[in-house]
Amino acid sequence: MKIGIDLGGTKTEAILIDNIGNELFRKRIQTEKSYDGTIKGIINLIKEIDNKFEKIHSVGIGMPGIISNYTSLVKNANSIWLNGKPLKKDLDKILDKKITIENDANCFALSEAVDGAGKDYNAVFGVIIGTGTGGGIVFNKKVLQGINQIGGEWGHTSLPNRTNDEIKYAKKCFCGLEGCMETYVSGPGFANIFNNIHNENFNSHQIIDEFINGSQRSKLALDNYVNHLARGLSNVINILDPDVIILGGGMSNIDYIYENISKQLKKYVVTDTFHTKVLKNKHGDSSGVRGAAWL
Repeated sequence: MKIGIDLGGTKTEAILIDNIGNELFRKRIQTEKSYDGTIKGIINLIKEIDNKFEKIHSVGIGMPGIISNYTSLVKNANSIWLNGKPLKKDLDKILDKKITIENDANCFALSEAVDGAGKDYNAVFGVIIGTGTGGGIVFNKKVLQGINQIGGEWGHTSLPNRTNDEIKYAKKCFCGLEGCMETYVSGPGFANIFNNIHNENFNSHQIIDEFINGSQRSKLALDNYVNHLARGLSNVINILDPDVIILGGGMSNIDYIYENISKQLKKYVVTDTFHTKVLKNKHGDSSGVRGAAWL
């Protein structure tokens, strides 16, 4: 049996699965926004599982950011109270278990590669298009971090061949760079561009609702969105050439993407034969915690 922990800024979720992925336990608690409180929450969840089941010897944890291979400290976490802390070292001292910690986008990709939408493929690129934009690379059911531990971070690559309007209507990325994919294909990025063009204050859900009701401006916004997504992913395909791309996050629930993305990708991918599939995730919000367990 395997314990997975999805450590988020708002909630911490624990899951116990067996060796074929059947769920045996699940519990979610509020994340305390302090380092000591976060550790306490993780330990309490693991102890509860140990008390209800046999003692589990390994735990996988998915989190925003990553444990640096060079300093053994947390870096790049938007749960800022974790940054610079020896999270794995402290958990190792308290728990008599093997602790594996991985970026949450990598956990999503691993979950979908092991027993999700990508289970029948060797090369899987998992994409997060939600509040932010990220991704993970999995080859033969193993996460590829890269030497700098930024494998899959396509959200901070630039939208190729930006037009003047695309430059004008997108905001500067939080990372400090201009033109990042996150500012075009995240949920807030999609809404921001629409609002700047039409002088509105919509969120992404309201734009989709307007599209469903037959709005031409919302259809155009979605067409532009799919085009932006295709242009960004074409760079990924040209470099990695994955078997399948699996979408997760809130924007992945828009069926219009899957109906139109392949046609758009064929315009930008450098090949006369195009076989990469773009699929919706299987496990939804559970992919992160399941991927942590599969670590």
